[in-house]
Amino acid sequence: MILSEPSRSLCAGTKSLLKSRLLRAAIFAVIISAAVPHLYSYTVKYKEQFYKLYHIHYNQYPDDTMENIYWLERAVEADFCNPLYAMGRITTKDEWEKYRYMFMMHLNLKLVEQHLRLGMKWDKQAAYFYNAPWKEQNLDSLNTAETCYKTALYYWNEAKIWSEKANTKKFKFLFLTDLQFWEDERERIATGELDYERTISRELDRLEKVRADFLAMDENTY
Repeated sequence: MILSEPSRSLCAGTKSLLKSRLLRAAIFAVIISAAVPHLYSYTVKYKEQFYKLYHIHYNQYPDDTMENIYWLERAVEADFCNPLYAMGRITTKDEWEKYRYMFMMHLNLKLVEQHLRLGMKWDKQAAYFYNAPWKEQNLDSLNTAETCYKTALYYWNEAKIWSEKANTKKFKFLFLTDLQFWEDERERIATGELDYERTISRELDRLEKVRADFLAMDENTY
């Protein structure tokens, strides 16, 4: 069965911001590869390899998050490795098919998390009166946060599509026991327990109220 990836259409503004972040992450990767050459002593070309370069930093600075986004997006675009080298034990074609669906689901969920984390770095929880002199800077920051949240929503919709593919009747009694965490994610999406759309919508609504407060400010009155 041919695995067809869902359409990936982002608004022009989101694409522009993503390209900017990816460029910075790519420069970071070049610096790291020069400093630690043994990490790049083999060709990285498959999803599984790019995914292994994604990691959670102790301190999540924006550049750390952008680095993770870079590796995850490369993983989304890359080919799968041979089933022999999959993230879990694969013995049948059906297991291989479900593995690919769940892997794409998992990658998109991680991209949701990273874009939410990135958005929070630029978000403003409230518009305090003493921020009036920096009204425009705060509005720019909110715009960046909004773009991150909307991109997270895009990846959430992608994750749901792949989750549905992995949740058809064909796979009802097929469980990848080596990938229980992915199975749990799939089940939580199916039952509605995991719903990032609710979280993202709440953040966007709050952000819009903060933006309105900033827009109402007179930066010359403080």
